[in-house]
Parts: sequence; structure tokens; C-alpha cells
Amino acid sequence: MLLPAKAEVARQLRRYRIWERAMLASPADHTVRATFEDAGYTLCVLLGKRCAREAAEAAERYLRTTLVAYLRDQDLRVSMTARHGPPAADLPSPAGR
Repeated sequence: MLLPAKAEVARQLRRYRIWERAMLASPADHTVRATFEDAGYTLCVLLGKRCAREAAEAAERYLRTTLVAYLRDQDLRVSMTARHGPPAADLPSPAGR
């Protein structure tokens, strides 16, 4: 399955949350409600979900897994450096002496 660009998911999720707050603040405003529903529909299409709430949750999980993987890789890199020293690419070459 092809996954959408993370930057686009983050942008659409932010748009959805902004309009969600606006809709909760002005539930009788039909323009705000329509724009909120449009933002939800866009998230649904982007993430392949039928419900805007599910799409928002899926977007948050999708963005969070990237952060977790990044932090895990950073922790592994720090751990390996502490045990074995810096990677060979960071050491000066013997020819450079």
C-alpha cells in the first residue's frame, strides 16, 4: 500500500484540528461546519478511512510511528557510539596524517 507524504498528513491533520476547534466554538455556523467536514473528508481520502475521527487517529499514529522510529535509531546510534566509539567514517583516515 502506498502511504501519503508525512508532511501532507501533518498539514491536513493540523487543518482538521483547527476546524474542529472552530466548529466546537461555533456549532451553528454552517460555513465553519462545512469546512470542518471538508477537512475530515480530505483526511479520510488521504488515509483510506471511512470516518473522519478514524482518519485523524490513523494520521496521529502514522506520524507518531515515524517519530518513535527516529528516536529509536538515535538511541541505538548513541548506544553503539558509547560502546564502540564513533563510526569509522568519523575517524581520520591514516592517509590524511
